[in-house]
Amino acid sequence: MNAIRSFIFVIWLYGWMAILGILALPTLLLPRAAILWFIRLYARFVVFGLRLICGIRVEFRGQEHIPGGPVLIAGKHQAMLDVFLPFLVFDDPVLVMKRELLWYPALGWYAMKTRMMAIDRAGGAKTMKRMLSLAKRRVKDEGRQMLIYPEGTRALPGAAPEYKPAGIRAFYKSLGVPLVPFATNSGLCWPAHGMVRRPGLVVYEVLPALPSDMNPKVMLSELETQLEAASDKLLEEGLAVQGRTRASLK
Repeated sequence: MNAIRSFIFVIWLYGWMAILGILALPTLLLPRAAILWFIRLYARFVVFGLRLICGIRVEFRGQEHIPGGPVLIAGKHQAMLDVFLPFLVFDDPVLVMKRELLWYPALGWYAMKTRMMAIDRAGGAKTMKRMLSLAKRRVKDEGRQMLIYPEGTRALPGAAPEYKPAGIRAFYKSLGVPLVPFATNSGLCWPAHGMVRRPGLVVYEVLPALPSDMNPKVMLSELETQLEAASDKLLEEGLAVQGRTRASLK
């Protein structure tokens, strides 16, 4: 049954992406806020479809912890869902994305119009220098919230964390803004790989911000401690809703 519901949801997911992608084409000639409105509308359709079709509830917690002004967000990344939902939590997020996605019809156009940050994963020091310069323009000059995933890719729920410290340290040191940990248990319902989604509860939780002036090494240690502890707590809550245990994750 979950497989059938998941298949129907995939049609819903990409069907609305195509419909809204076409309807939003005129916004390419309008200010960026017009496209952000369509992106948020699509994110709401995703949340509604998850509840209606797959029996998955989505909750947002801790939004009172979001500082005003520009911030750096460090998120736990477990599912494709994590790409859409930040637009329902933060005012004007800028996401770091793979450069290849810019070649996708509609998706690439809107990413460029909303000034997301495309990165060449194979790039070296020169690429990082360019990214830091671009991040300063997006965050410091435009006052936006930059979202980065310190592990670099989607992780399985309950898996040992594998943080890649160079990127998050460099952005934190260069930008000089508060760092907001963003926890989730999304992988319990929306697996990193495969099509089948499980009914249950997905929670996104904003944690209190770390100050902008910490030693980068101390910051990374504190970030990992807080983000993993919060995500682990959400994992236990999600498993309880599904009637599962950690043993089922293996």
